[in-house]
Amino acid sequence: MKAVAQTLGVARSNLVGQLRHPERRRRGPYRREGDDDLLTAIRAITDVRPTYGYRRLTALLNRARRSSGEPPVNRKRVLRLMRRAGLTLQPCTARRIGRAHEGTVVAPASNQRWASDGLEISCSNGEVVRVAFAIDTHDREIISWVATAGTGISGEMVRDMMLDCVERRFEAIRAPQPVQWLADNGSPYTAGETIDFATALGLVACFTPVRSPESNGVCEAFVKTLKRDYVRVNPCPDALTVLGHLPAWFTDYNSIHPHSGLQMRSPREFITHQSATQAECPV
Repeated sequence: MKAVAQTLGVARSNLVGQLRHPERRRRGPYRREGDDDLLTAIRAITDVRPTYGYRRLTALLNRARRSSGEPPVNRKRVLRLMRRAGLTLQPCTARRIGRAHEGTVVAPASNQRWASDGLEISCSNGEVVRVAFAIDTHDREIISWVATAGTGISGEMVRDMMLDCVERRFEAIRAPQPVQWLADNGSPYTAGETIDFATALGLVACFTPVRSPESNGVCEAFVKTLKRDYVRVNPCPDALTVLGHLPAWFTDYNSIHPHSGLQMRSPREFITHQSATQAECPV
């Protein structure tokens, strides 16, 4: 028996069990009552958001179930059903070259550090849309953004974005306390006029080291999300179409998109929860 087990590469106890109980059959795939209805709901979400993995999909599914009074489902169950239906995403196997970065990008509270960066969206007809945005590194909300086609992001556009951020967050033209403005070393950000304008608004201009995208990791993560979950799954025939899509994309990200760093809440859900918690526990 030992020689047979070693040849087959199985445990002896397995062979003994099969000889003693030949009538036993191997158990089929696990199924649970309600799986078919749950899989239908999962398909409805993946049809609209094909780039979402099982964790974000579970967050949206449970958000809808709670609103209708149904109990939430475990994300492992969602993963099992997605695997059965072939709806899981292809795993990423890319290898990244590590860079030493010991700084802390995420701020401990809202309105302490805002980060800004830009990206390009290529259209099918060869046109390019350039977008710049400002994001709070704690609650991840896109506070303000600007976009243009055919030209680059100018210093004036960055300064307008700075003012818009202050007005939206503080309803004033100057921040009541210093807020860091983290950006790369692009000329619209490093221009003397931009730095002076930031100081007048109560912002502290900070710049990432050269060739260190990890130093502005919150922005880099958002760029990846925007291109993966919005640009890639929507038609981009020309610049005019993309410019028309952008308001809805940013609104969807702020209001609906579950964020792993926010306990699978959207940025505005997180802000609302944060405000409610602070109201319940006054200092």
